[in-house]
Amino acid sequence: MLTAGIDIGSITAKAAIVEDGRILGTKVIFTGYNAEAAGKNVYEDVLRENALYKSAIKKIVSTGYGRNSVKFADKSFTEIMCHAAGAYHLDKKVRSIIDIGGQDSKAIILDVDGKVKNFVMNDKCAAGTGRFLEVMARALEVSLDEFGAISLKSKKPSKISSLCTVFAESEVISLIAKGEKRQDIIAGIHESIAARVASMSARLGLSEPIMITGGVARNSGVVKALEKKLGMKIEVSPYAQVNGAIGAAFLATSL
Repeated sequence: MLTAGIDIGSITAKAAIVEDGRILGTKVIFTGYNAEAAGKNVYEDVLRENALYKSAIKKIVSTGYGRNSVKFADKSFTEIMCHAAGAYHLDKKVRSIIDIGGQDSKAIILDVDGKVKNFVMNDKCAAGTGRFLEVMARALEVSLDEFGAISLKSKKPSKISSLCTVFAESEVISLIAKGEKRQDIIAGIHESIAARVASMSARLGLSEPIMITGGVARNSGVVKALEKKLGMKIEVSPYAQVNGAIGAAFLATSL
C-alpha cells in the first residue's frame, strides 16, 4: 500500500511516499507565506518525481505547524508522534531523538516499541532553532549551508552568552567589530545552540542511541557541539530533514 506524509514546517515543507516499509521518495521545498499552497506543491512534486498518480496513494497524513492547512490529508498527527515514528522506522534501536526545526526544538524518549515515553519542547523562543541560525548567517554574510564546515575550522570558539536571538545578533555584530575570526564566531553560535538544547534535553535523561532530526541536522557543526555537550554520539540519518514526513507516511499505513 502506498501512503504519503506531508510535514509543513515554518521554513520548509516536506513530503514522503512509502510502500510496504520502503521509502520510495521524498521532497523538500520552501514553505513561503502560503502553507496551504506549499502542502499542495510539495505533494504534487514528490508524486511527479516518482511517476505516481494521486489515485495510487491510499492514505495521507499531515504534520508540522501547518498540518491543518493540508485540507486533502486523511488525518493529522503531532510532530512528536511523527518524528518518533520516522526515527523508529529508520533505526529500531533509537531510544532518544533531538529534533531541531525552524521555530522550535524538541527532545523525545522512545520505548522499545518506538512509542513516545516522554518529551520536552522549546517553542517559546527562536534561540536554539533553525531560524536562529538563519539570523546569524545573515549577520555574518555566510551561506547557512557553509556554517558547519566553517565552524569545524575553529580552534577557539567565541563566547555567545545571550539566549535571546535579538541580543545574540547584537553580540555577534560586536564580535565582528572586534575582529574575531568568522569560524570562531560560528563555532560559538553552535556551542550556544548546543548548550540550550542539551539543557532542555537533560530534563528527560537521554539514552543512546540518539538520533538528530530536522533541517539543522545537516549542520555538522551543531551536531559536533551537541555531542560534546551531551558526551554522547549522535546518529544523523540521510533522511533527517524529512523525518517528520516519513513518520507521517508510516503512520498513515495504520489508518
